[in-house]
Amino acid sequence: MAKRVYLGIDLGAESGRVIAGLWNGKTIQLEDVHRFPNGPVPLADSLRWDVMRLWAEIQNGLALAAKKFGKSIVSVGADTWGVDFVLLNKQDEILGQPYHYRDARTRGGLERAFKKVPRAEIFAQTGLQFMELNSLYQLLAWKAHSPAILDAADCLLFMPDFFHWCLCGSRVVEFTNASTSQFMHPLKRNWSLAMLKKFGLPTHFLPKIVTPGTKLGEMRKSLAERTGLSGVNVVAPPTHDTASAVAGVPTANTGRANWAYLSSGTWSLLGVEVQNAALGARALELNVTNEGGLDGTYRLLKNIMGLWLVQQCKRSFDARGSKYDYAQLAEMAAKAPPMRSIVNPDDARFLNPPDMPKAIQDFCRETKQPVPKTEGELVRCAYESLALKYREVLGWLEELGGEHIEIIHIVGGGSQSKMLNQFAADACQRPVLAGPVEATALGNLLVQVRASGEISSLSEIREVARRSSQVTPYEPAKAPA
Repeated sequence: MAKRVYLGIDLGAESGRVIAGLWNGKTIQLEDVHRFPNGPVPLADSLRWDVMRLWAEIQNGLALAAKKFGKSIVSVGADTWGVDFVLLNKQDEILGQPYHYRDARTRGGLERAFKKVPRAEIFAQTGLQFMELNSLYQLLAWKAHSPAILDAADCLLFMPDFFHWCLCGSRVVEFTNASTSQFMHPLKRNWSLAMLKKFGLPTHFLPKIVTPGTKLGEMRKSLAERTGLSGVNVVAPPTHDTASAVAGVPTANTGRANWAYLSSGTWSLLGVEVQNAALGARALELNVTNEGGLDGTYRLLKNIMGLWLVQQCKRSFDARGSKYDYAQLAEMAAKAPPMRSIVNPDDARFLNPPDMPKAIQDFCRETKQPVPKTEGELVRCAYESLALKYREVLGWLEELGGEHIEIIHIVGGGSQSKMLNQFAADACQRPVLAGPVEATALGNLLVQVRASGEISSLSEIREVARRSSQVTPYEPAKAPA
């Protein structure tokens, strides 16, 4: 069968790419078309996203795809991280330079917000965990320092929605990313306008929310001419990268909560797929989140700081002249003493410290633990701390979901970390299936395939994911008697 080609724009915190999915009716083969770096740009005393450079790179990728695949290309859709957004005025001009979620302006935002609206009320209206980087606190920061910009805004677009606007002019936001904002109602699945009014925030710029798989329109004519693409549709996949990754999990247990996913990368997102948001007092107490998924599902999950700990350790090692790759760091960690020092990965000091090794050492010193000193000891501390956090969160998910979790699917770039995968299996005492690395791209592309009518259901998406990818099993070591 002649291949039809779908294009995914997949942007992460450290890199981005345009990727092609070659569909033959039974399996999908992924092929990188163009890769490029991403990351925060320091500007004065702030951290911003360089969306113009990202858009230039995306156009380069689209042009390369056009040269390679031509008229076989059916559609394109974007996924990115959550919470961050771009503001447009009525004339479609960008207002301000979009902020990075680690920017310091939201520090203390939770306490300031709770003085206006109680924590429990915010959770009831949004179902989201409390993190200072959430869009709600970013809007409150805009209101505090640049209220005129909010007043002038005519449309708020989350990052993938902004790139869809670049592609076809659509001014809508997709459900899975809207759900990361902490101002979308988890039952009504629309904006929590009454709550925003209590904060004194304007709401006139909030656009319509659409479901994953929505056809947004045909690519802009000018863009088609520049890139050599024509007749290509723009389709909203699950635009939050974790939502796409969960759609691409190769599980056979669709419809049951007896499996967990761990989207492993800069962040670790550990959760289960459920039909209804968990909004009770215990969910609030545990500070879990209910983010939107495909076909009206929710991702009941917890954000954990993730491999950011190791990435930032490596950055500090590099700056000091000790330049090791991740495989070398894992070898050194394997030789370090086990279970010697443990940190809480979600301690606020680890969000964006100038020196991650020092932050880890300070935590251990303050908690009267042996202080890790070598590169191997620091990395092992990070890996073991993450694995133990996974065990804790897994217990919460079982408690809230009411079903025993039998297996953990680890997907994303972190699924290549053999040491962390084994530590996770050992700590959680559950079998782990690691892979695919490309779960986010798989989910994005297969939802586009379904939008074209060639796949009919979420279970079929996952069946194709199983046929199209490889997984590596990790069995837990026996727990000591």
